[in-house]
Amino acid sequence: MYRLLFLQFLRSRAVLASLVLILLLGGISIGIGHQFLSQKKAAIDQVESHQNSHIERNVALHKDDLGLLMYYVQFAFVNSTAHLAGLSIGQSDLNPNVQRITIKNLEGQRYDTDLVNPMNLQSGNLDLSFVLIYLFPLLIIVFTFNLLSEETETGTWRLVSVQTPSKPKYLLTKLSVRVLLIYAVLGILFTVAKIVLAIPLNMNFMMVVLLSLLYVAFWFALCFFVINFKKNSGFNALLLLSIWLVLLILLPAGINAYLTNKYPVPEALSTMISQRDGYHTKWDTDKKETLQKFYDHYPQFQEFGYPIEGFNWTWYYAMQQMGDDDSAKDTKALRIKMGERETASKQLSAFLPNMHLQLAFNELAGTSLNQHLRFLDATANFHEELRLFFYPLIFKEESGDSVDWTKFVPKYNDDGKNDKTHPRFMWPLLIATFIMFLGCIVIGRRLH
Repeated sequence: MYRLLFLQFLRSRAVLASLVLILLLGGISIGIGHQFLSQKKAAIDQVESHQNSHIERNVALHKDDLGLLMYYVQFAFVNSTAHLAGLSIGQSDLNPNVQRITIKNLEGQRYDTDLVNPMNLQSGNLDLSFVLIYLFPLLIIVFTFNLLSEETETGTWRLVSVQTPSKPKYLLTKLSVRVLLIYAVLGILFTVAKIVLAIPLNMNFMMVVLLSLLYVAFWFALCFFVINFKKNSGFNALLLLSIWLVLLILLPAGINAYLTNKYPVPEALSTMISQRDGYHTKWDTDKKETLQKFYDHYPQFQEFGYPIEGFNWTWYYAMQQMGDDDSAKDTKALRIKMGERETASKQLSAFLPNMHLQLAFNELAGTSLNQHLRFLDATANFHEELRLFFYPLIFKEESGDSVDWTKFVPKYNDDGKNDKTHPRFMWPLLIATFIMFLGCIVIGRRLH
């Protein structure tokens, strides 16, 4: 009978067309992920050669004046992109993975983004996580909405009731045909993705696969719960599509609006304004006052005194530092607000399988907001290291030849990209799926 149910289900052209379409869209999403990874890799590959030539060119032009030389020289700080990011791009297409930093004021630099076509940003990316989270539920709905109603509407359910010893078992057998086909499609897409995107077979990738299986199981359980109410096919389809619309569109949009209102970030503008004012107004401020504030921040440099006559690099870089110091309060507030938004999103997503899965994918792939914020924090630390190294040399009026420039190669961010196998990724999906299966068992008794 099992083979007969398979053949009967696959005989429908609509089923075959749906399978081909989801495979095609999945293949396109994998191609988009490959293109994204290639662009990131090309940018990183160019960094080392560009930095070497950039430093050599500026040293040749300005080696006699280290203060002027450091006005121009940029140092690359790289946030490596994991291959798994090709499956879940997140906002990493907006956030640059390479920061080119000078020792001047930081806040005006670390929020710079790459030049990207705004039309591409508006339309977003069709990555595999989008196909899985948004399109697979629609395919499951199409395959299951008439699982029972089709039998009653064609008049075969009474015959089945007489011939089968267990009506729930018969429905579960029909459902398992759909489950196996969906899982087969999912397996094909993940296999192709692993090969094309060169994803290592680590625990992060296995966790992505496991979460995907649980997400698909949740939607099958949800659909099976609805069809057990013995309504007609039209009602089932309308109800399931409404549930899809509420879960995947309405509730996430409502949560986003709630978080935007609960955690507004006026600090984003005030940080920029205070940083610029903190720097530009120092041109008209008493130089000794500027230097004193600088030495309050860096008491180890107080030995360089208070040169206030004419232009000098000690005062200039002290003035640059004031821009960051004056915006420090707003910068900290902005960082806290963004962290609070991310934390609240994760807490609320525990009640929405689709939101939870998206955030889990982003974290496993290294494309989450928290990981980008940590990269910005690491950028600030890298910038501070550069300042502490070059400030004494500049204040001593050393030349560019006094620096071993071969040591300054692109630095890579070590974010501890170890495997993230925390059970917290699975619990919300496990609980949601268990609740739906429990509901199916309760309502399924009506079939007896």
